[in-house]
Amino acid sequence: MAIAAALLAASLAVLALIPAQAQSQRTAAAVQRFEVSAQTIESFDPREPARTRFGALEFRGGLVLTASHKNFGGISALLMQPGGERFLSLTDRGFWLRGRIVYRGDRPIAVRDAEMAPVLGADGVPLARRRWYDTEALADDGTGTLYVGIERVHQIVRFNNFARDGLRSRGAPIAVPPAFKSLPSNKSIECLAVAPRGGPLGGTLLAISESGLDDRGNIRGFLIGGAGGTFSVRRTDEFDISDCTILPSGRLLLLERRFSWLRGIAMRIRSVALSDVKPGATIDGKEMIFADMGHQIDNMEGIGWHRAANGATVLTLVSDDNFSALQRTVLLQFMLKE
Repeated sequence: MAIAAALLAASLAVLALIPAQAQSQRTAAAVQRFEVSAQTIESFDPREPARTRFGALEFRGGLVLTASHKNFGGISALLMQPGGERFLSLTDRGFWLRGRIVYRGDRPIAVRDAEMAPVLGADGVPLARRRWYDTEALADDGTGTLYVGIERVHQIVRFNNFARDGLRSRGAPIAVPPAFKSLPSNKSIECLAVAPRGGPLGGTLLAISESGLDDRGNIRGFLIGGAGGTFSVRRTDEFDISDCTILPSGRLLLLERRFSWLRGIAMRIRSVALSDVKPGATIDGKEMIFADMGHQIDNMEGIGWHRAANGATVLTLVSDDNFSALQRTVLLQFMLKE
């Protein structure tokens, strides 16, 4: 009887834990709303306050963002929604961040309706709990399916139902090329983009590493789906890849950054014809903009685009502050003038 009573008590204890565990899981997955403070950036180059043209881009305005939410910061990828008001991004710690940009005319002045939630695995548990963090890349296939690149574990997770479930969507890993495992542990996939359907790479997922190099010292890229294969991005002046996006015009834009103790931090954007991307190719592109510490930049890691009301193509860039008090979360917008 004593043994039976002990077993019954143990069973009841286990059953009592199930609701608590379920509640803990729901709490961990909760979407949290919070306030974001924004300080406007009036001039991209404080040395020439009236200047707006920088290479192929025209500066529209920018913001320095701060928030008291403990997980705000570390923004490493960006998708802009049509019209340019709403955005979706990722943080290094495995969180979604979305919000609404407020404009005065065509200049951003604030971010409202900010929400954060952990990126969830197929079991509903946050990916970061299994140490799948360093979520650095984000792509939309145009049908409501999203892809997230996780640098630390060389993995890509697909969210089939993001259009329906939003920040509560659950993702499952996809098969990736075996060569992923040979990428450097902290310099893995930083760029994801889905080639538009109808082209030679239609529907193919492009994945480019930060600075995983081939035997010629160029940056390695992968084609996932379709015919598959690998390609390279010509590396120059010690720049690494930090994000990318594909414009409707068929241009692949590569956001790149460079850091050294001697030269400080710099960023640039290169434009590559998507038709140049094919198995075995080494792609290169025209520099659209270059900026260094004399400009209003930080560790720029996210790029997205939208079409303005007047039909112009607008690029939005965002920085990863590495959760450091010495860095800033900067949001910048430029109009493409090419």
